Amino acid sequence: MTTNLKPQGYEGLKAVFFNGTLKPSPQLSNTDGLIRISRAIMEKQGVSTTLIRTVDHDIASGVYPDMREHGWATDEWPDLYPAVREADIVVVAGPIWLGDNSSQTKKLIERLYAHSGELNSQGQWAFYPKVGGCLITGNEDGIKHCSMNVLYSLQHVGFTIPPQADAGWIGPVGPGPSYLDEGSGGPESDFTNRNTTFMTWNLLHMAKILRDAGGIPDYGNLPAEWKAGTRFDFENPEYR
Repeated sequence: MTTNLKPQGYEGLKAVFFNGTLKPSPQLSNTDGLIRISRAIMEKQGVSTTLIRTVDHDIASGVYPDMREHGWATDEWPDLYPAVREADIVVVAGPIWLGDNSSQTKKLIERLYAHSGELNSQGQWAFYPKVGGCLITGNEDGIKHCSMNVLYSLQHVGFTIPPQADAGWIGPVGPGPSYLDEGSGGPESDFTNRNTTFMTWNLLHMAKILRDAGGIPDYGNLPAEWKAGTRFDFENPEYR
């Protein structure tokens, strides 16, 4: 049975989009063109969205929450991280360079990893109640490779990944127009527009499901309980 009734109840959700472009503002970012599609859908549902272009900020490299405590003179990441902490949805977006994610995207993932050992209010890893997605742009091959890396990384540190949580656009192999260049066909691509729309709604659906359920159930995934000796039905064959 199919339905065309739009579901309700996404008001109050928060989403943060990270753009891993190498171009500082106000330079035109093709990745921003794809982000705008997803943000517009979310905002129509009452979702509060934030966009952070990482290259505009002095984010230190490293895998600690505040790299000023590890030899760096400056680090803006501690000022940016609250947007992640408060978000229900985190979308990592960026361009393809040499068939891989940009250095800005990789730096972001490393800084997210820095918080992977922290706990949420239920005693689970900090990112457990959050949903992750991915948007990729470029004019060479590599969307699936880049998305695979991002989505694996997000789920590894605790994000929930819904079905079809990635979308992207690439032009023909070799030098050619980028997504927002005149005549590229990017904004008119039905395949890209469909996948971006599906991704956005799946992020919304999963975030709402988790919010309504109070997050991921905490049985079987509490680090402190495991350390204290609770084994959540795990049986060690050596003691049978």
